[in-house]
Amino acid sequence: MVRFHLPPLFDDSLKNIEEALRKGETCGDGDFTAKCEEWIQDNLGVYEAHLTTSGTDALELAAMLTVEPGDEVIVPSFTFVTTASSYVRQGAKAVFVDVRPDTMNIDENLIEDAITEKTKVICPVHYAGVGAEMDKIMEIAKKHNLIVVEDAAQAVYSQYKGKSLGSIGDIGCLSFHETKNYSMGEGGATLIRDDKELADEAERRRESGTNRRRYIRGELDKYTWEFLGSSFLPSELNAALLLPQLERAEQINVDRNHSWNLYVEMLADLDKQGIIELPKLPESCTRFNAHMFYYKMKDIDERTAFIDYMMNKKKIKVMSHYIPLHDTNGGHKYARFHGEDKWTTKESERLVRMPLYYNMGDDTVEMIVEAIKDFYK
Repeated sequence: MVRFHLPPLFDDSLKNIEEALRKGETCGDGDFTAKCEEWIQDNLGVYEAHLTTSGTDALELAAMLTVEPGDEVIVPSFTFVTTASSYVRQGAKAVFVDVRPDTMNIDENLIEDAITEKTKVICPVHYAGVGAEMDKIMEIAKKHNLIVVEDAAQAVYSQYKGKSLGSIGDIGCLSFHETKNYSMGEGGATLIRDDKELADEAERRRESGTNRRRYIRGELDKYTWEFLGSSFLPSELNAALLLPQLERAEQINVDRNHSWNLYVEMLADLDKQGIIELPKLPESCTRFNAHMFYYKMKDIDERTAFIDYMMNKKKIKVMSHYIPLHDTNGGHKYARFHGEDKWTTKESERLVRMPLYYNMGDDTVEMIVEAIKDFYK
């Protein structure tokens, strides 16, 4: 079976993990955590970055910082559940709006109509590493005095008009899950763009709502519980695994883009014939992280047959993606869809994802494309 993903692994990571174990420093907030956070701050251009135990925890920390019971948060329905559930856990309501069919990102032109007196946050998701239209979103947020939290889980190292995704909104949330371009197994990060007070609060909420980190730095003679938080701090072993990948971010990015572009080049004839629809990068995507390669098929029936063919006959793991959240039990219970679902369901049912990972190799891409073309024969 051809794998769907494979996390990068470098010898440095294994040496780092051994070093942390031998030092007996495994509980987090050690040298490797600090170096990862420093890399993120320097390379993505944010005031402060906090590693977390998952992308979900990054979003939940952001939710703790931004919403209270009764608030509303505008999000796309085509996303992973925790984009919405992180706010619901804080007592807020998710308000879904439709996506754009070209990028599968939230339609920025539908956001303003969904705003009510309860709206507190706009949370765009940068699907497949392509940025939502952040200029328009930030303009709307400023006009209505709203907070913008970027779900940049799939967009680490991607840029929108020269700015790193996750650094444009007030808060950015990253994921370093096993399936992401840069992986620590399970992990994430919450980014604070430029607000020192918000960064201070994020630090304390990440430490179970205490001022423990100030105590560790010698700023206090004891630490206390200040407000609600959680233990979002990852193990130092996770950071030891991640750091060498961040240090090779450009190398990994170049390799993934090569495979992504090879897919596009080899499938261009099917696209021209109207058999499939290839993804297209907007001009605003000034650096692309090639997080995933997907294309769109005729309909859900063709996709079902294709996945069965690739998995069972060709032994190649291909996958669909999200079931829109507004069409789930949780979505009915904790959220509402504002406006018309013109594209979200229709386009999500056509989308299929191919294997893509670092050091995949041209031979693997070529073999997968040949299997795709065999299906259409």
